[in-house]
Amino acid sequence: MTTSTIASDTFHHPSLGEQPILLVDDDPAVLQLLEKALALHRYNILSAKTGVEALRLTRECRPALIILDVSLPGRNGFEILEELNADPVTAPIPVIFLSGSDVLADKLTGLKLGAVDYISKPVQIQELLIRINTQLKLRRAQERLESLYQKNEELLLNVMPKAIADRLRNGETEVVDRVPEATILFCDLVGFTSLASQMRAGQLVELLNAIFFAIDCLVEKHGIEKIKTIGDAYMAAAGVPEPMEDHAIRMVDFALELREELARVEREWETPVRFRIGIHSGEVVAGIIGTKRLAYDLWGDAVNMASRLESNCAPTQIHISSETLMLLGGEYDVTPRGQVKIRGKGYRETYYVNRKEAGNVSHHTLQDSGISSNVIRPISGREMRKGSAYGSGNKHAMQSA
Repeated sequence: MTTSTIASDTFHHPSLGEQPILLVDDDPAVLQLLEKALALHRYNILSAKTGVEALRLTRECRPALIILDVSLPGRNGFEILEELNADPVTAPIPVIFLSGSDVLADKLTGLKLGAVDYISKPVQIQELLIRINTQLKLRRAQERLESLYQKNEELLLNVMPKAIADRLRNGETEVVDRVPEATILFCDLVGFTSLASQMRAGQLVELLNAIFFAIDCLVEKHGIEKIKTIGDAYMAAAGVPEPMEDHAIRMVDFALELREELARVEREWETPVRFRIGIHSGEVVAGIIGTKRLAYDLWGDAVNMASRLESNCAPTQIHISSETLMLLGGEYDVTPRGQVKIRGKGYRETYYVNRKEAGNVSHHTLQDSGISSNVIRPISGREMRKGSAYGSGNKHAMQSA
């Protein structure tokens, strides 16, 4: 083995935290020479003389790179790499083989097993340092890409459900579904304009963050979908994009707990946090429209009805339709409101819903809904453009009607 004199600042050591380079060779002289050369260039080093010891150190210390001798006692380097590749934790660690053999077949074997490089002995230290530096730079670039991918994934899942994101990744260009059974909720703060005029901008944003954070946590807890927020209004849905039999129950349970959570926020902030909630169940169209700032959204008469119920609701009440009521069990205390005039819908039977107190009897006798167990079906672009099944001019801006 030969070496060359190289200034210690010739190579820039890419920072990979405190991850070391693992040197594996059963020849003490070779190991000592490699340790000395790498230490001169300020690399953090671990050493092993056997494959078993190398496996243990790899699992314990997660090195940034492994320099692995092929000819080891017991299990050779090829076998060690195969075991590293079988473990998802150690498989990504790059391995450079060192070998006294210059046979092409051995080199091909090592590279086919996944080694990033193969260097024949005697090793030229300058060449080895260059190759180490190159692999560490590649590893650092890979980690940056993985970090960026993870951030992009988080951003994507913040604007659409995972099932929809997966469909886009799989190449679907028109994601639109007919959803025969879903429950929609609108929640709107009461007196927000007046409240906004009394608070500093920073305070107002902090309050809205506290409110929407609480709502987001409950959305996740109950397994429903946040659709969007506009200003001080929040829209959520159950039964989309994945169908669920208990979509109405989940949504009402969510609304009841939301009321309690907003009361807590009101106490903590010592600021009135009044709200109205409207809930309706029925058929919707769900999907992504457009090519810029993609967002998952819902359309249809059921969306309009939920919005109208919210705007016709008394503060702090949860206003539901008869369609939603028929999907609930007997665990709720329901107060009929009689025939309520809903803008654009005429007179409809509606109800306020609360948690059932122990021993209370519901004010309403529930009947079987008779709704079929249809599944979500994709809608073609032609169907979407016709719009015959969904109502035309469907403007469901998230604001009080």
